[in-house]
Amino acid sequence: ARISSRNGGFGSLRALTYASLAIVGFTFLSGISSRSPGISGDLQAAPSRGCTVASQSKTFARAPTKGFSSLLPLRMKNSISKLQPRATESVASPEAARSTQVGASKITGVVARQIFDSRGNPTVEVDVTTENGMFRAAVPSGASTGVYEALELRDGGGEYMGKGVKTAVKNVNEIIGPALIGKDPTQQRDIDMLMVEELDGSKNEWGWSKAKLGANAILGVSMAVARAGAAAKGVPLYKHIADLAGNSKLILPVPAFNIINGGSHAGNALAMQEFMILPTGASSFSEAMKMGSEVYHNLKSIIKKTYGQDAVNVGDEGGFAPNIGSNAEALNLINQAIEKSGYTGKVKIGMDIAASEFYVADNGNYDLDFKIDNNDGSAQIPAKELEDLYASWKAESPIISIEDPFDQDDWDAWSSMVTRLGKDVQIVGDDLLVTNPNRIKTAIEKGSANALLLKVNQIGSITESIDAVKMAKEAGWAVMTSHRSGETEDTFIADIAVGLATGQIKSGAPCRSERLCKYNQLLRIETELETPTYAGESYRHIPIA
Repeated sequence: ARISSRNGGFGSLRALTYASLAIVGFTFLSGISSRSPGISGDLQAAPSRGCTVASQSKTFARAPTKGFSSLLPLRMKNSISKLQPRATESVASPEAARSTQVGASKITGVVARQIFDSRGNPTVEVDVTTENGMFRAAVPSGASTGVYEALELRDGGGEYMGKGVKTAVKNVNEIIGPALIGKDPTQQRDIDMLMVEELDGSKNEWGWSKAKLGANAILGVSMAVARAGAAAKGVPLYKHIADLAGNSKLILPVPAFNIINGGSHAGNALAMQEFMILPTGASSFSEAMKMGSEVYHNLKSIIKKTYGQDAVNVGDEGGFAPNIGSNAEALNLINQAIEKSGYTGKVKIGMDIAASEFYVADNGNYDLDFKIDNNDGSAQIPAKELEDLYASWKAESPIISIEDPFDQDDWDAWSSMVTRLGKDVQIVGDDLLVTNPNRIKTAIEKGSANALLLKVNQIGSITESIDAVKMAKEAGWAVMTSHRSGETEDTFIADIAVGLATGQIKSGAPCRSERLCKYNQLLRIETELETPTYAGESYRHIPIA
């Protein structure tokens, strides 16, 4: 090494040190990959363009580019680049898969296991192995679920309060997995339909119910296969999903941040389940994240000052759950936070009512005091009065989205709501539609919604999810991609939101890692796209094209 006279030879020592560290680091990582086929932890959870280790193929997955090497001086990175082996992709993390071995690929293994979601309940995780490596997916679970959702298979009994998923795991390992060996992972529809129609085959009045194998078993495999298919083609997951849907537009969605929790997601008296903010006035997704974060933190300070320190505890999805009983009071707090942040006119409000939770089947009314045991019924109101209440909130606040305003079977009330408020407000079907193409078709015919909430675990396969989105968009509807209250570190919904150009995504508050990982993945995608396009004010009108 050349000795610098200005630093008395320290330049030589520093260069030798960098080279030595590079050799040690490479040797350490190579040793891990060859000795630890079941490795988990930080390396396994590295970004898709960082450093991952194969849990089954025992290969060093990718030379570090944006993983630990981002922490190293440029000279050390250059030293490492000269030492890197020819990389093969083996994505052990739940992020977008890429492969340097592009071309024909076959499934060589499928393994499922029971892991835990963000609420501490068991859920299903699946690894699909191909000649390109291993690709992983984890299945979310909801707390407020529609009765028409595909069956989430739980074990029952005493373990885990009956919520174990060992039967679903067994179904993957013993039924689904063996049937997929030798299949081409790029053939998503063929694989999904094999699982749904042949291996499972159960149906109800609304279509394939997944009652035999479990939607959680089928979906875990479907998601992992999609990642394997993207790797086989050598493209990002969002691009692969776009190809599957015949979509050429890659659009970054407007985030819908759930910042005040009520309903089944919180212990306060609020009947309405979620109060959200949507930064439609942002110029980019990264600016939308900035707006959302600032409004969230200003809201926190307002709640803390008004209700005390314990009022800023958060709910399942990262939103605050102050002990307030008035929905109008929640809206007022959010309006204050938007104004304090300086985003009046740029940040709008959305609500998830989850009205099926407080529908009274005996008389067709809605009980706004449903969380109070043995209440006197004085807060029960008919659907028409509930619609009037929504209209009054819209008149006073910049509300642009109302989800599940009525029960999942109260079709006439939905139709009335769309007629009255649908021009200025998207009326989003969650429990009503459950991402089911047959229920979407019925809602289109009845005029009972004008927006779809996309939850992949409601229907149980990626192919059926794509079909649901295409049907909704062909009807001129908006689409909002959604997480579930029981989430994992899997970021699949970020890629599907971009690939299907849904225009909107809700993944909770800008708080809690299982929520932020989806938003962070979108920030990564934004930097990858040559000309990133943010949905912004056009969030409701993005056709598949």
